[in-house]
Amino acid sequence: MTPGLQIRTRGVPVADWLCACGHHERARGKTAVAELQARVRVNACPHTATTEGRHAA
Repeated sequence: MTPGLQIRTRGVPVADWLCACGHHERARGKTAVAELQARVRVNACPHTATTEGRHAA
């Protein structure tokens, strides 16, 4: 599977998001799929933190 967001709408909607870092997330159902779609930024990994961000926390 290549990184990106895939949405299937036939029957129960299902979305699969594979981040470039390897993180995978699946959502099932219209509401969950819509929420995942709103959060995902393809080609922008939210899972990697910079050293600067770790020092600030």
